[in-house]
Amino acid sequence: MNDAELYIVPTSDKAGRSARELTTSDHSRDRAGLRYVYPVLSRRAGGVSIGINLNPNNACNWRCVYCQVPDLVRGAAPAIDLALLEQELRLFIDECLRGGRIGGESGDGAIAPGCRIVDVALSGNGEPTSAAEFPEAIRIAGEVLADAGLSPDVRVRVITNGSLVLRPRVIEGLRRLDALGGEVWFKLDAGTTEGFRRINGTAASPHAVARRLRRCAAACATWIQTCLFSLDGRAPDDAEIGAYLALLEEAGFALLRGVHLYGLARASRQPGAGRLGLAPPECFDRLAARLRERGLTVTISP
Repeated sequence: MNDAELYIVPTSDKAGRSARELTTSDHSRDRAGLRYVYPVLSRRAGGVSIGINLNPNNACNWRCVYCQVPDLVRGAAPAIDLALLEQELRLFIDECLRGGRIGGESGDGAIAPGCRIVDVALSGNGEPTSAAEFPEAIRIAGEVLADAGLSPDVRVRVITNGSLVLRPRVIEGLRRLDALGGEVWFKLDAGTTEGFRRINGTAASPHAVARRLRRCAAACATWIQTCLFSLDGRAPDDAEIGAYLALLEEAGFALLRGVHLYGLARASRQPGAGRLGLAPPECFDRLAARLRERGLTVTISP
């Protein structure tokens, strides 16, 4: 069996009850009973993603309307205990490889049979690049995967809103990521300042976002990830899609690896969650067609 295709089989507790299996609708960060490390079943990654949560304080500099993090607050990541992070990641991967119960007796980390471990992703409950230890977290992820014999098949990924990529230490981390053969998933849900304010809770300008995206893609392989949904019963219209495409053009289509389009799979925990609805399938198809016309690879997870 290829190392990248090792599977974690559901286990049972002492009473003989099956542990709760991973699903795409449940990305609980405490499933493994650890502070920083958790498993999720990722639609976009196509298998089991081992998450690293650098924001256990639920702090983020954005406030996306669809965010499923409870008790989200504005702010940055706290100080990260790198020794504990490394210990947890090594323990977790060792348990995965041995087929043991993830998180020990207290863990609830069963993974459905047939799910492949595809990556280690720095994401979690806020903006991971806000952690001062971000470059070191990248280093640890790469070293642990190498020691376990899982690299380069199991990638390291960073899922980011891209707001901090011009900071020197963030660029340092992205260059380390690139050296590992990893990639960035850069959040882009709009193409106008009003759209960023309405969806992401930030007053970013399209030109500033395009500049950051261009810098990010120059430092490391970069995919765009875009959430499509309806707000107050209204899906993105032609003007909004046009502004989104113009931003990508300004950043440079040729610099990008592709675009992940995805819909709502988990309930928002933010104020105004009731305003959200699913985008119609044709919304995904229309945008995907326009992106493909520009030479981009597109995946769809409605």
